[in-house]
Amino acid sequence: MKTDVIIVGAGPTGMALACQFIRYGIDFVIVDKKDKITKYSKAIGVQARSLEIYEQIGLADSLISQGTLAEKVRLAEGGEVRGEVTLTNIGEGMSPYPFLLLIEQSMHEHLLEDFIKSHEKQILWNTELESFTQDESGVKANIKNADGMRETVEAKFLVGCDGAKSPVRLALDLQFEGSTFERLFYVADVQIDWEFSHDALMVCLAQSSITAFFPLPGEKRYRIVGTFPENEERREGEILYEEIEKQIIEDTKLKLDIYNVNWFSVYKVHSRRVEKFSRGRCFLAGDSAHVHTPAGAQGMNTGIQDAYNLAWKLALVLRGKANIGLLETYNEERLANAKRLLQTTDRVFDFGASEDAFVAFFRTHIFPYIANFALHLKTVQKYIFPLVSQTGINYRKSSLSENDDFFRVKAGDRMPYFLYENTSIYEKLKSPKFHLLAFSDGQHQLPDLTNEFAAFAEFTDVHQFPLFPNIADIFGSNESFIVLLRPDNYVGFISKINDIGHLKTYLSRYFL
Repeated sequence: MKTDVIIVGAGPTGMALACQFIRYGIDFVIVDKKDKITKYSKAIGVQARSLEIYEQIGLADSLISQGTLAEKVRLAEGGEVRGEVTLTNIGEGMSPYPFLLLIEQSMHEHLLEDFIKSHEKQILWNTELESFTQDESGVKANIKNADGMRETVEAKFLVGCDGAKSPVRLALDLQFEGSTFERLFYVADVQIDWEFSHDALMVCLAQSSITAFFPLPGEKRYRIVGTFPENEERREGEILYEEIEKQIIEDTKLKLDIYNVNWFSVYKVHSRRVEKFSRGRCFLAGDSAHVHTPAGAQGMNTGIQDAYNLAWKLALVLRGKANIGLLETYNEERLANAKRLLQTTDRVFDFGASEDAFVAFFRTHIFPYIANFALHLKTVQKYIFPLVSQTGINYRKSSLSENDDFFRVKAGDRMPYFLYENTSIYEKLKSPKFHLLAFSDGQHQLPDLTNEFAAFAEFTDVHQFPLFPNIADIFGSNESFIVLLRPDNYVGFISKINDIGHLKTYLSRYFL
């Protein structure tokens, strides 16, 4: 069997990568040793940036229709609600999806698999990667299916999306650096009878713990996440559900009747990342490259962004439109993001469960009363939403970013969201190409960009827009300027309109 890319692992990261390859017309083989999509809810939070990615392939609306929007958060302590935070449209004006979507991973994965099947591709379930080798020209992988049949797959590249215990990472001898939290976490999907409506997250704050209830689609259905005390010495498999429920009641002090337990798990949380996201022609993405606390629903979404970053770079190299040095920027950009992510999620977890007396007092006696007020300050929203939604991730220090300090928006930033003629600007940016945008102040005649960049026409399209006041305000310029967006809709280059030569030099550095 011969293909362009072997994808090992058909979880959300692997399938999201496969969907992107379909978008770019890249052939692939995707294998997973499981027999089918997970039947459990697992990761349930889908952030705005992931929905923006799915919008490009027509999946965002379908996913939203099956999920639940997180409209508000109730903050409780000692069995009583102490405060309430409204989340509706917290990211208004910053994304076409200014909310957190709650949907079970199983439903999410079914949507991705249906997209893959609709494009006449199949996931090879019950198929395990046994070994692989690589050289300067490609990768050879030995796979085995459930019947014991073995086959060799030859490809140009391999991507390991095979989870925290990644066999691909182990075979590449890449270190998984970090630490393990001593506390045991638990997660349970249940139905609950209680006095509260089903339109809000419930977060219960205690002296040394935090317990969260996430509403799921369906009557009275919730995901519960919490921790056991630090002195819990038993292992994950030794704890029964009854002990989880006892801990929930003890920590929350809520009057509730938990019934119909669909699934539960007890586990230790690791905060780890690889030293490098690739070796040779083999790459890592998702949990195989980074794991962390569940704070902020970042894990699955980060894996989707890994796939999004890698796909366009592999596509251009495979199509002979970019030199192979472009692939080094995947490690450069996503490793830096993984470092920041681990620091952020660790800090959030420390705030939620720290036994420090001052932190515990602030968490239980002050935070619930000020949270809603603080979150409705525009300055706070402009900090919190981009951080949690992952729309604020930037690659400003990347070698692919050509910065010009004249502008408010920098190279390496995600293309800002705004309306153009009452329509999202992203509607213009769905093609799997570079996008050269020219914004005209009406005072100077724009050069013929289509003719100027004819050599790059196969993978670059051109758009011209009037420099409306809202656009001028966002970018910080009242004069005509040009923006080159990468295929992942991050700004690669930004300059005044008279800097065409510099832009050609930029494109020629990586692209053939």
